[in-house]
Amino acid sequence: MLHYQIVPVTHYQQNCTLLWCDQTREAAVVDPGGDIERILAAVAAQEVKLTQILLTHGHLDHVGATAVLVKRLGLPVIGPHADDLFWINLLPQQAQMMGFVPVEGFVPTRLLNHGDKVKVGNAELNVLHCPGHTPGHVIFFDPESRLAQVGDVLFKGSIGRTDFPRGNHQDLLNSIRERVFPLGDDVRFIPGHGPMSTLGHERATNPFVADKNFG
Repeated sequence: MLHYQIVPVTHYQQNCTLLWCDQTREAAVVDPGGDIERILAAVAAQEVKLTQILLTHGHLDHVGATAVLVKRLGLPVIGPHADDLFWINLLPQQAQMMGFVPVEGFVPTRLLNHGDKVKVGNAELNVLHCPGHTPGHVIFFDPESRLAQVGDVLFKGSIGRTDFPRGNHQDLLNSIRERVFPLGDDVRFIPGHGPMSTLGHERATNPFVADKNFG
């Protein structure tokens, strides 16, 4: 079974997540945006072995500590989709724009496509390409635990911004309605910022994507 711990990082309070398999104790860190010592403290506290980095998209508050983790632990970087490589290549400009100290660049080990699988120990995550917030945004879904890591696609009561370069509001709505919501109302999701929710709650109440708005 997949377990998780949310580790808020950076002044954006981005939800970095530690995922691990309870059988193998192998773990992945999802969206390590910064505050690397806080992330590694969570790894030590859970007594798990960190084996990979998973990225939902290329924004700095989600990837800022990636290069340091790669250099320190030699971890592979899995994701995002190739359409977000331009964001990773723009890390210096992102740092200036978002008020972060400059960070080192990195090259993903494996880029992801819709329908791919990623294993964390014995747990197998489904990859869904969900463009809109960024063109190469992906989410990770564990069917067994009914848990999704959705990055900045969907939030409790809101959705991701689409006013960044190559963002697209209609693409984001389509991603949520056609790819995320069909996972099931019972699915709990960890957003990139803020509290967790369920897909059923958002379908019923989210003012941007609720069913009542798409009769």
